[in-house]
Amino acid sequence: MARKLDKLNQPLIDFIQQQKIFFVATAMGQGSINLSPKGLDSLRIINENRVVWLNLTGSGNETAAHLSHNDRITIMFCAFDGDPMILRLYGTAKTHGHASKFYQDHIEMFPPIKGGRQLVDMHVEMVQTSCGMGVPLMEYKEERQGLVDWAEKQGDDGLKKYWKTRNSTSLDGHSIEN
Repeated sequence: MARKLDKLNQPLIDFIQQQKIFFVATAMGQGSINLSPKGLDSLRIINENRVVWLNLTGSGNETAAHLSHNDRITIMFCAFDGDPMILRLYGTAKTHGHASKFYQDHIEMFPPIKGGRQLVDMHVEMVQTSCGMGVPLMEYKEERQGLVDWAEKQGDDGLKKYWKTRNSTSLDGHSIEN
């Protein structure tokens, strides 16, 4: 049965910290909805109503594009092992690029992961749990290293060029204000 809360509690924080993957959904008023899987060691819980994650370079930059126009966001976690559960965090978020004070003040919370392009700071307004009985049981094997290897090969200058040419507009053509 679904349960709604106005903040994270310790059992939910513990659940989040055990997850290897989470999903982020954003959208503008019109156009495509983006739903992206996130992994590696890229999420931190600041407090019961705030999470920050390191947004890594990908083929697009929809999350940042959407958040620059509409700050609504949902993060979802699913238990793929152990007791079934789905946990959703609803709220608002803002992206912070490399040059921002926020980025500089918070990047040390994360291990060095080449290809980090923004920090996303989310204010959690509502927490929802649901049963997750339909989520399959799966065994975690290991993190994929392809994204990190690719980013290391690009180097800082190559990443900046990639961000400018491939990560500066959304699929719907909206510019990223970051």
